[in-house]
Amino acid sequence: MAAAQAATGRFPTLGILDPAAPHTFIKPAKRINEGPDVNAFLKSKAYRDIGIFVMQLNRAMCPRKVKDESGKEKTQTFQVGSEYETQPVESVRKIQDLLARLNSMIDEAPPDPGPRRFGNVSCRKWHQLVEERIPTLLRDHIPESVLRFRPTSGSSASAEDELTSYLLGSFGSAQRLDYGTGHELSFLAFIGCLWKLGAFSDGHPDGEIERNIVLGIIEPYLRVVRRLILTYTLEPAGSHGVWGLDDHSFQPYIYGSAQFTRPITDQDPMPLEGSVLRAPKPGQIVKSEVVDQERKRNMYFSAVGFINDVKTGPFWEHSPMLFDISGVRDGWGKINKVSISKGLGFRFPLTDFIQGMIKMFNAEVLSKFPVVQHFPFGSLFSWDQDPDALEPQQSVHMANQPSSMPVSGNMPAPGGAVGMAAPWAQATSMPPPGAGVPYSRIPPLGRPTNRPGPPEGQPGSTGLPTTRAPWSK
Repeated sequence: MAAAQAATGRFPTLGILDPAAPHTFIKPAKRINEGPDVNAFLKSKAYRDIGIFVMQLNRAMCPRKVKDESGKEKTQTFQVGSEYETQPVESVRKIQDLLARLNSMIDEAPPDPGPRRFGNVSCRKWHQLVEERIPTLLRDHIPESVLRFRPTSGSSASAEDELTSYLLGSFGSAQRLDYGTGHELSFLAFIGCLWKLGAFSDGHPDGEIERNIVLGIIEPYLRVVRRLILTYTLEPAGSHGVWGLDDHSFQPYIYGSAQFTRPITDQDPMPLEGSVLRAPKPGQIVKSEVVDQERKRNMYFSAVGFINDVKTGPFWEHSPMLFDISGVRDGWGKINKVSISKGLGFRFPLTDFIQGMIKMFNAEVLSKFPVVQHFPFGSLFSWDQDPDALEPQQSVHMANQPSSMPVSGNMPAPGGAVGMAAPWAQATSMPPPGAGVPYSRIPPLGRPTNRPGPPEGQPGSTGLPTTRAPWSK
């Protein structure tokens, strides 16, 4: 079938190309050059497909209601370190091996001993090694049927060209020596390209292969990235400091919050509230002993644990956004909150809407020029406009896009609609620095509060917390 989207029951999934039909590949290229180009991106097929894929992976991570041999209902959860990671399907294991080789190459480029606050120059040597070896890495770990997917006659590009572009952009910038959510988005596109090319056809449908991908590929990828950050003291890319959710990643908060939602069946809509039995309370992310325990099983806590690894000081001070979110009282379902009211595909207007983590992902990652400006577009994630797209809602981000921004360096550094385009795509408005954050548990300037938060008189009580990293001393 065409690589737009397929419908599984009432829930759309990313489509898979027909291997019998030739495909016209395009070498990915930068298309977002000015702030207004973001508006075009939000109506593109690439944007639509990114949203479908994220929702597809997110839904797969929700606990499931299942019946045992006696017919008694029980709950099945999906955890970091489970068989989805340790005994994945062959296609996923191959990507794990690829990530393991990338990880081992860090040992070949040890950090330069010279003093510097951010960005160890040896990271550039690591990037050079990756660029030199990428053809071999792909051919060793990606099926030939995928790399040699049948191109149209006379095509000047191949599937390998598109995969290479996204994989090279998944580990930060060699020029700026930074890493951020845009590079994480590039890795999502790499996995999405593999999906469209049929690389994961050895997995079982209805969420099983998606769980293999999230726990068996995305979580190991994040471990490689975290080692890169620590080894080369990479600077956050495009960070808003404490006014962003996380300096480096966003996706683990989506899938990690889904891991703790109340159980559903494969036919149920996404839960809007509630938590699985014995899930930790959201507010426990401020307790280091709980984080150290749960990070072994859950992606949300794993991401919070990494923040604790690289930042010092009170959690509410260096991560107020996450601290605010931890105050949600309606459970992990409310934090994740994906509401799908109807939809058997994208051939007619949908009334679906998205809130919580995916809506914030749309606003904080996909709608921001500094993040998506380097995202390249080929045929698999296409710049072509989605004919079903509606005009994106105006938001703080859309209204304040820069008119232009110079681009330096040649190394790919990817950053990264409602209705029929992408039902998850209602952009949310985030306040500018100093205006406070949603559900704030940090006392407003000069105003006492009885809610949990920083003690009055502490630096964070002004609403202007600071970020401290171990290497910034």
